[in-house]
Amino acid sequence: MAEKEIGRITNYFSKIGVAVIELTAPVQLGDEIHILGGERDFSQTVDSMQVEHQPIEEGQAGQEIALMLDQKARPGDVVYKTE
Repeated sequence: MAEKEIGRITNYFSKIGVAVIELTAPVQLGDEIHILGGERDFSQTVDSMQVEHQPIEEGQAGQEIALMLDQKARPGDVVYKTE
């Protein structure tokens, strides 16, 4: 499967398992993403996203979105969309 870089994690809130991602390409609910950085290497489906505490179905390039992750991540980790 091909992967396309769609952004980078700018912040991670470990108590609630939420990452802030600065998008460079669109992402939408149901997309399969891959987080890669340091010792982290995992994939998951996008189940929910928020901007300014409001749920959204699609994030656009240039936006910062909040995304709940299945595993821990760190700022600087790269986010890919599996195509």
